[in-house]
Amino acid sequence: MTKLAASDVQEFYPDLKNNSESESVISFMISDVVVGMELVGENSIEILKAIMGPINPANSQVEASNSIRSAFGTDIIKNSIHGSQSLNEVKRELDFFFGKENKFKKCAVLNNCSCLIIKPHVIQMGLTGNIIDKILEEGFEISAMEMFYLNKPIAEEFFEVYRGVLTEFIQMIENIISGPVIVMEIRQENVVLSLRDLVGPHDPEIAKHVKPSSIRAQFGIDKIRNAVHCTDLEEDGIIEVCLNSVNIFLLY
Repeated sequence: MTKLAASDVQEFYPDLKNNSESESVISFMISDVVVGMELVGENSIEILKAIMGPINPANSQVEASNSIRSAFGTDIIKNSIHGSQSLNEVKRELDFFFGKENKFKKCAVLNNCSCLIIKPHVIQMGLTGNIIDKILEEGFEISAMEMFYLNKPIAEEFFEVYRGVLTEFIQMIENIISGPVIVMEIRQENVVLSLRDLVGPHDPEIAKHVKPSSIRAQFGIDKIRNAVHCTDLEEDGIIEVCLNSVNIFLLY
């Protein structure tokens, strides 16, 4: 997740200078954050094209009623999603977002915030979207988000406060470094307490009994694979978001 500048939009869409709606496109693309993703799979370009639907949502509603643009697009500019159209575009566009230059600033706001980490097993099970939907449906703002791998020293540093407190600390660290995590800055008034309530008790089995609508009750498996981590103490929200921002740069 990042915030584009006008020059970024012009770089990403090289044909924009020949487009009569270029000013409208730029104005829309810089109006809020965007999320860039690398999608991997057999025949992924053609499959993504089919899932997205025609560029004009009005056409999508007729020709591909189950497509993303049919469901979420409003007009040809606000059509909800962009996808690479060819292998050459894939290489250029992935390099734009994920190349070694890493030119984009983090978009974390660092106030009224809590940190939430979606754990590897949730991502592997394809349930990330369900958790993000639940967070947004409850009125929280996701102001920054990034996927990356934690290595063991950084994970141990981040979760050090739980050493000696949780008997499953070692297993928790092994789990958190077993695959990619998604880290988010979540914002709202009284966000730490409110998000902790939505997340539910640490043990999913307890959560199912006392807070059945919580994230851990619905997506957690056990005390180690309990779906997410969230900030526990009000004073730690900004600290945890900052720690992850710093560690992302260290990992790069």
